[in-house]
Amino acid sequence: MGTVLKKRLKQSKFESDEQEAMLNILVCSNHIKSRLEEVCSKYGITQGQFNVLRILNGNYPEGYARCDIISRMIEPAPDVTRLIDRLINQGFVERYTSDKDRRLSIARITKKGKNILRKIKPKIDFLSTIVSDKLNKTERKQLSILLEKVYCDLF
Repeated sequence: MGTVLKKRLKQSKFESDEQEAMLNILVCSNHIKSRLEEVCSKYGITQGQFNVLRILNGNYPEGYARCDIISRMIEPAPDVTRLIDRLINQGFVERYTSDKDRRLSIARITKKGKNILRKIKPKIDFLSTIVSDKLNKTERKQLSILLEKVYCDLF
């Protein structure tokens, strides 16, 4: 077990099966994140910005408050306000004040933001072949179940 991981980390053995499993998760996650970041950078956005656009697109045209965006992010960013500000500066997002609570600022994806998502989507969808080319449907479902077991106590 772990011949690819051993080769990748230039390590002949691991302290435990637990350590090997954790390292495999981290290496795999980094591999996928790096590929995602490559795609996003070609469109002038970061992975975090893509995530925010994806979230806002899912609730168009209403949008979300900052706290709602953070709670939906794959990797919650420490400063979502600045991330949203950069998206606003690029014209991908707009901000408005809630009618129900004038203190609440809502971010909403713009048409330009929707267009960049439309352009980037085929490239992002292609990244799923990282998993689909290596695992059959049963294995993919099993992988999801196993990974959720690792982080299920977070929610």
